[in-house]
Amino acid sequence: MKPQEAAVRPGVWAEPVPLLGGLFRFFDKTLVITELEVRKLSHDATELVTRAVQPALWLLVFGQVFTKIRAIPTGNIPYIDYMAPGILAQSVLFVSIFYGIAIIWERDLGIVHKFLASPTPRAALVLGKALSAGVRSFSQAVIIYVLALMLGVKINWNPLALLAVLVIIVFGSCFFSTFSLIIACLVKTRERFMGIGQVLTMPLFFASNAIYPITLMPGWLQVLARVNPLTYEVDALRALMLSGGTSAYGIGWDMVILAIATSLLIWIGTLLYPTVVS
Repeated sequence: MKPQEAAVRPGVWAEPVPLLGGLFRFFDKTLVITELEVRKLSHDATELVTRAVQPALWLLVFGQVFTKIRAIPTGNIPYIDYMAPGILAQSVLFVSIFYGIAIIWERDLGIVHKFLASPTPRAALVLGKALSAGVRSFSQAVIIYVLALMLGVKINWNPLALLAVLVIIVFGSCFFSTFSLIIACLVKTRERFMGIGQVLTMPLFFASNAIYPITLMPGWLQVLARVNPLTYEVDALRALMLSGGTSAYGIGWDMVILAIATSLLIWIGTLLYPTVVS
């Protein structure tokens, strides 16, 4: 069979090639959006420093105090070790949950209208913004690792574990930044968005295993903790970040839950993103 004949024969070349090309174009446009969002850091790099203040206070003050009094049962590991992965997850949450405010700014400046008028798929716009939140969170991981090292936390320096930590951070950032984008599409005003964001962050943080085991919680709060994606992010980080760390649910299961939850929110965000301008 000649190549020209194979190229037009249904099921041989005609269908897979356009599909593969479409996927390449989709991911290329997604990475363009991601690069565009990350480039904004060059205009205000101080944001990375200010974002590090709160997790530093949690580790240096709260963690040090509770390590001394042993008020929270953490098994055979010091409380500061137990807490470090939770504070990393908290940093990712706090960086990502207010990401939607940028969507409202872009709408007011007319940038969203330009995006929507372009041939870029809506899913690429949403996924690109979500991935950029993950890249921004990498700086928080570096800061937390440096602080943890200074405080004597037994870090797992296995390269594969470090790579897996970055993957978990990206999943967590994508989930919460897309959640933030959905809120921004629904509320449409900066003031209302900030109010809702502040209301959500602390319940998400405290209704998880970030700073104490779920077994200490009352029954109703344990139910909420087990449907909270932050719980599975912390569980995976605790197993991967600490030397000798273990996962209560299994790292594979943690990643599956985060992947499914993130994919669901990206799908919802893709449907709602055009409504931010209405």
